[in-house]
Amino acid sequence: MLSLASGCATHFKKHLPMTVYALRLHPGQDLKRELDAFAKGNHLQAGFVITCVGSLRKVKLRPANQKEPLLREAKFEIVSLVGTFSADGSHLHISLSDSTGATIGGHLLEGNEIYTTAEIVLGEADQLQFNREIDPETTFKELKIKNRGHNH
Repeated sequence: MLSLASGCATHFKKHLPMTVYALRLHPGQDLKRELDAFAKGNHLQAGFVITCVGSLRKVKLRPANQKEPLLREAKFEIVSLVGTFSADGSHLHISLSDSTGATIGGHLLEGNEIYTTAEIVLGEADQLQFNREIDPETTFKELKIKNRGHNH
C-alpha cells in the first residue's frame, strides 16, 4: 500500500475511480497540440499520462532551467512521456533517444512532430479537478488540485 508523507505538499490519498483513454497519433501530427486538444475536446478535468511509445522526427523541448528551447530534426524514439493535463492546461515532460541510444529530455512544447506513430494511454481521475494558477513563490502557473465532490 502506498502511503504519502505529510508535510506542506498538496496531496490526496483516496481510492479514486479512473477513466482510461487510448489514442494513436499519426505521422506529421504535433504531440503536445494533439494532447491538449484531446483534453479540451473530451472535457478532461484531471488527466495524466499512463504510457506513450512512438517516434518523433522534429523535436522542440525546454531543458531544465533554460529559457530557450532545444530544437532537433532527426529520428527519435519516445522512451517516456509523463505529466498532468486538463482543459485548463498541461505540464508534460518527455525523454527521447536518438539512433545511438543517447537520451535527451525536458518540458514538452508544441513543435514535436510524429515520425511513425505515438501510441498513448491516458487516465483521468474522475473525482479530481486539475487547474493551473500562478504560484506567488515560483511565479509560474502551477497545479492546483481540487476534489470534484463526488461521494462514493
